[in-house]
Amino acid sequence: MKLEERIILFSDLGKSLNQKIETEDFQGILAFAKSKNGWFTIDNLKKSIQTIIDKYLNESELRNFVALYPNEYFEQLEPKKVGVIAAGNIPLVGFQDIIHVILFGHLAVYKASSQDEILIQYILKELKSINPAVEQCLVLADRLNNMDAYIATGSGNTSRYFDYYFGGKPNIIRKNRTSVAVLTGEETKIELADLGNDIFSYFGLGCRNIAKLYVPVGYDFTSFFEAIEYWNTISMHSKYNNNYDYMKSIYLVNGVQHLDNGFVLLKNDENLASPISTLFYENYTDLENLKERLESQKDEIQVVVSKLPITPNSYRFGESQSPGLADYADNVDTMEFLASIAH
Repeated sequence: MKLEERIILFSDLGKSLNQKIETEDFQGILAFAKSKNGWFTIDNLKKSIQTIIDKYLNESELRNFVALYPNEYFEQLEPKKVGVIAAGNIPLVGFQDIIHVILFGHLAVYKASSQDEILIQYILKELKSINPAVEQCLVLADRLNNMDAYIATGSGNTSRYFDYYFGGKPNIIRKNRTSVAVLTGEETKIELADLGNDIFSYFGLGCRNIAKLYVPVGYDFTSFFEAIEYWNTISMHSKYNNNYDYMKSIYLVNGVQHLDNGFVLLKNDENLASPISTLFYENYTDLENLKERLESQKDEIQVVVSKLPITPNSYRFGESQSPGLADYADNVDTMEFLASIAH
């Protein structure tokens, strides 16, 4: 398929999904996907799909993204086979990689997580109904042997496995990262409520979820707790609540100082990554020093959220879980990588 056909393919997919997302048949697909993963909920599945529709499958977004790169990027005569390995923490978390590979003109050989395989199977079926030629661009596979390159996302442990098996081929191997927010104490209630979305969407399981707050010395968390109160129903999810009860009991038994609003625990801690249901925080006295510190930890941080331009890749409150096509994981330009393997 030519580039124009690929753009129209994804644009038509977005229109199709948008029409079907509330239909009875699609609710059955969502229920099936939910049954495969104890952390998936219908609301989160819909949220993920709607984000993909708005950010990845919108024709103007697709054209604006393509315009960022030279035309020759999208005129490959000999497509390479790119193995894409997705994690299963968030619904369709690997879909951005699929779009990048296909838009470039390579063949995406996609290995879905066993906990997140239903939606991608449905989407491939939809793509085939729009344009059967998509089979030249996207294949689902259980094994990824003899690929020309690999894009793999996982934990610190799985990244070592990926390094061992795929290290001899061009690759992007993503490891654990976490995200942080920098507060000034001057945030509005709306901004703090939006921060709640950055923290609690998908139960905090994603690398783009905020796991730590940096707050000025003497910061009063009252307004923060009030603004995120609408998330209190998160405790109705058994897996999340089990984590909350467990961490709370650990802190109480060991006499660890913490704040508790009934569904999330706040603990003063220098570490970046916090357990599910727990949010770490740390005080700062000088914003410039904090900027330098975050810069030194950039290889461990996926996203910084703040009302201030703390880092070049800072996001506004509420936007961490809605990345666009050019918002690359680990700040590694996937299209540049795909260009590097083209010849």
